[in-house]
Amino acid sequence: MDAEVSMAASERTGVVLTFGLADALFALPVAPVVEILDAQPVAPLPNAPAHLLGLIDRRGVSVPVVDLRLLMGMPPRADDPDTRIVVLRPDAEEASHIVGLRLDRVFEVTELDHAESAPLPEAGLLGWDEAMVSGIGRRNGAFISVLRLMGLFEASLKQGETPVMSAT
Repeated sequence: MDAEVSMAASERTGVVLTFGLADALFALPVAPVVEILDAQPVAPLPNAPAHLLGLIDRRGVSVPVVDLRLLMGMPPRADDPDTRIVVLRPDAEEASHIVGLRLDRVFEVTELDHAESAPLPEAGLLGWDEAMVSGIGRRNGAFISVLRLMGLFEASLKQGETPVMSAT
């Protein structure tokens, strides 16, 4: 699967790409998604943080690949037929930055129920750093954590790790 994501879909508000890691459901805004690739070999980088798997080639451009499971503190998992790499442009202002996120599986480009998600109001009370999450939504009644893309990378920097986005 080497599907370009529809520009019409990316321009609508509330449209997300839903995916799974282990038994958890997540979503990302579809606007920064460039394409979805099947799993492929990744060239490792020396002395990289554990979540930075290495580089893949995308039409002659080097793309750093981040294992989202590891970035989120989950145990590693071997690739299987459902594994995907979602190529993203996380910062619209910095068009030269692209990164791939390795995911267990991708479900669909869709809108959440009620086309919205909301922050967890109890986050502060519970001591949860929600920097990675822009809100919690539902799809077909199931909870989906809507991730804040730049928050994923900011969280890794807070942990004192090397930034994963660099000009290629």
